[in-house]
Amino acid sequence: MTTATATAAYELLAASHALKMTGAFLCGLVVAGALIWAVRVGMRVMERESVRPRADEQTKLPLTGPVREEREMREPDEVPVMTDGGARLMPYELHHASTRRGKDQQRRRWLPGSTGSFGGGGLPRGL
Repeated sequence: MTTATATAAYELLAASHALKMTGAFLCGLVVAGALIWAVRVGMRVMERESVRPRADEQTKLPLTGPVREEREMREPDEVPVMTDGGARLMPYELHHASTRRGKDQQRRRWLPGSTGSFGGGGLPRGL
């Protein structure tokens, strides 16, 4: 490679490097402009929103106190078995839920020596 060829190659490389740097700078300006525009649009939207309620306008608990949840034990509500020659079960005869309120409302407790879950299998307590 001669000196003139090497110099021309270096000049071409320097020119392409300058173009890449200029392109990156312009892309950076576009991104910065887009961010400034987005902030201004957000500020305009916030100005149009209604004012936030003051402390005395906040919601309060009812005089009766907080609402409590209701707990109950549920059991399956089985579909009756149709006997031979019996009448067909119609949709209006079905209940709206697949469970019903259980007769025994006592919560089952874990007993030491039993399995870790209710009905989870495992060995019976007597063994």
